[in-house]
Amino acid sequence: MDGYKGGWIEIIAGGMFSGKSEELIRRLRRALIARQRVQVFKPLIDDRFSTDDIVSRDDRRLKAIPVPTSAELLARVEIGVQVVGIDEVQFFDAGVVDVCMQLADAGIRVIAAGLDQDYMRRPFGPMPALLAVAEEVSKMHAVCVRCRGAAHYSQRVSGGDAQVEVGDASYEARCRSCYELYRAEEIVEEPAVQLTMPQPA
Repeated sequence: MDGYKGGWIEIIAGGMFSGKSEELIRRLRRALIARQRVQVFKPLIDDRFSTDDIVSRDDRRLKAIPVPTSAELLARVEIGVQVVGIDEVQFFDAGVVDVCMQLADAGIRVIAAGLDQDYMRRPFGPMPALLAVAEEVSKMHAVCVRCRGAAHYSQRVSGGDAQVEVGDASYEARCRSCYELYRAEEIVEEPAVQLTMPQPA
């Protein structure tokens, strides 16, 4: 990042199981080793592994502040902070784009990690806009569970059809060839049993 002066935005994007949080933690730890002032945030909705840590799948951890909205994130940024990390940025509201821009314009290095597509391969939340305004974008890939190739998609294998369904058990990493359109199973209700009362003779 030697070519950038002042603030900038880095986006770490990809599917599930691709090492996004691991890469985010690695960059933030390097900033801490360089004795820079770092603050880390995560969306309140993401409590899979910890409520107040960023946790990678190889169990690397970094303390983070859980916040419900982008406005709250901005309000919690401390004076003098040099680096702001944001995990699971796709879960934030659209205002997170302006927040990242404000921080970068103020001279802060912003590093955000998140899913760029949902389980239907649609752009996820604020990610398209963040990718557009970022100075640097890193695309991460997982390993396809079917063919062991490079996987970029988060294949839903169970659960409903809501865009946001937090939890690793409902997903697999798949490549383009092995990806299948997921359809939630319909719950068929059993017809109510009609009780016929005997008629008096």
